[in-house]
Amino acid sequence: MSDRDAELAAAVEAVRAASRVCISVQRKLVSAETLEKKDKSPVTVADFASQAIVCQKLAAALPDTRVVGEEDSAELRDPEQAALAAAVAERVGDELAGVDTAQVLDWIDLGGADASGGRYWTLDPIDGTKGFLRGEQYAVALGLIEDGEVVLGVLGCPNLLGAPGEAPGALFTAVRGRGAEVLPLEGSGPSGKAISVTQLTSPSQARFCESVESGHSNQSESAQIAEQLGITLEPYRIDSQCKYAAIARGDAQIYLRMPTRKDYREKIWDHAAGKLVVECAGGCVTDVEGNALDFSQGRTLDSNRGVVATCGPIHDEVIEVVKRVRAASAV
Repeated sequence: MSDRDAELAAAVEAVRAASRVCISVQRKLVSAETLEKKDKSPVTVADFASQAIVCQKLAAALPDTRVVGEEDSAELRDPEQAALAAAVAERVGDELAGVDTAQVLDWIDLGGADASGGRYWTLDPIDGTKGFLRGEQYAVALGLIEDGEVVLGVLGCPNLLGAPGEAPGALFTAVRGRGAEVLPLEGSGPSGKAISVTQLTSPSQARFCESVESGHSNQSESAQIAEQLGITLEPYRIDSQCKYAAIARGDAQIYLRMPTRKDYREKIWDHAAGKLVVECAGGCVTDVEGNALDFSQGRTLDSNRGVVATCGPIHDEVIEVVKRVRAASAV
């Protein structure tokens, strides 16, 4: 087994294990009452448990693993949060038997590496927290970055429908130079079925993929862009990096994440895995100016503004319209 094969196998196992725990938390702890009270504790438990599991699995399988994660254990180490820490440890124990709270907190902090150097993983343990709380779409997103380039990505999408007749849950993998695949979320091994983007030559035939949460992207601009491109299909609205999966397998053809503030910069863990899945499926991902996403700037995409992902051949035309609409609104 090559090093890359070993990395892929470890990443798939880690994301599958974390996804199982997230599914359990969503089923057991998210209810109409928690939604009514806007209680975010279920997603907090799942978020920390997911990071602990992924970091532990990677460290056990791959020597010298460095992970840049979204979370750290500082909140859970507060004595006033002892009940929350215990709840996280209990959920981790569902997947990794015999653990104690101290171990779990240490595993979470394995995700505290600096986003620097030649090689590290980046993790969003739950991308799409509001989707998670609504019982809708969210993703466990893990990417491997080498010398500023994403070279391996795994997306666990527990509520995304797979092939007809299959249970909900799909796992998407991508290795630079090898293509992208979809696997059942429940299964064994890293091998799946190849996926590819839709082959379009006219943007007017495309379908937009947008966030459910309007605050995540400037949807007013998106509507103007759709109009100028001649798009009439209703947008496909889903949460999280599942949007990248939708582009990669042809559910939609354009994903816009338009800047909402001049000072905002995207986080690397919000895009690394999904970006590579789209590219390895034959699509194209840039920022709103058409520049490649630069993962060499630390924990944020500091040299980029927004994100545009498409099925490929229409990308340049989409970017030209994006630039025109942004110039008119002076954002």
